[in-house]
Amino acid sequence: MKLKLKKENPDGVVRVESSGDVKEILINEDMLHPNEESISVCYRGKNSSGIVDFTPEEIEEIYDAIKSRIHLIKGFKRLSGSGAKLF
Repeated sequence: MKLKLKKENPDGVVRVESSGDVKEILINEDMLHPNEESISVCYRGKNSSGIVDFTPEEIEEIYDAIKSRIHLIKGFKRLSGSGAKLF
């Protein structure tokens, strides 16, 4: 996984790049607050690690954007169950 970020600081915009392996994908559900669920992609690299959180709507947008070209990606598995989509 490669990350390319733009971060604003007092001197201007700084570009930050990092890479790592996806270690875990978590589906965070809250029974008391069902509108606050999220999907977390946890990654770890040589010099960096982090978590990227997505809402279910953001995951749907990503999937809708790539579904017509998904056949071009080798090794892609889409698992589904209980209404959740894991990529």
